[in-house]
Amino acid sequence: MDIRKIAATKITDPLVPFLDKIGLSPNSLTSIGFVITIIAAVFIAIGNFLIGALLILFAGLFDILDGALARYAKKSTRFGALFDSTLDRLSEGILFVGLVVFYSNGVHTLEIILLFVVMIFSFLISYIRARAEGLNIDCQTGLFTRTERVLLLALGLLVDQVLIALILLALFTFVTVIQRVFHVWKNTR
Repeated sequence: MDIRKIAATKITDPLVPFLDKIGLSPNSLTSIGFVITIIAAVFIAIGNFLIGALLILFAGLFDILDGALARYAKKSTRFGALFDSTLDRLSEGILFVGLVVFYSNGVHTLEIILLFVVMIFSFLISYIRARAEGLNIDCQTGLFTRTERVLLLALGLLVDQVLIALILLALFTFVTVIQRVFHVWKNTR
C-alpha cells in the first residue's frame, strides 16, 4: 500500500462509519466536494489564494471520503465511478479557470499560457488512464496523479507562489503524460 492510501485510510476510517450512519451517499459527498471547489475557484478568481487553497484541501477531504464510503457501505456503482471521475475533471478545470480569471488583466501572459498547458496535460493524464483501462491495461502509473496536482496547486496558493507551482505542474504533468503513454506502449507490444 502506498503512502497516499495509508494517509487516506487514517483520515477516512474514523469518519466513514459516521457518514454511513447519518445516511449520506457517496454521490452526495462527491457533489459537496464539487460545490466547495467552485467556491474555492471564486476565491482564487478574486485573489484570495489562502482561502482558495484551504477550500481546495477541504474539498479534497470529500474526494477521499466518497470512495471510502462507497466501499464501506457496499454502495460502489459504475455510475458513481463515472460521476466521481467527471466531477474530478470539472473540479480541476474550474480551479484553473479561477486562476485564468485572476490573471486575465493582460500582464500575466506566462501564467495564462502555463495554466492552459497544465490543464491540457492534466486532462491528458486522465484520458490516457481511461483509454488504457478501456484496453484492459491498468494505468495508474505516473509521477503526478490528480492528488499531487491538487496538492501542489494548493501549496502554491498557500505560500503565494502560484507561478512556481504552475511551472512545476507544467513540467511534472508533461512527464506523467510521457510515463503513461510509454506504459501503455510497453503493455501493448
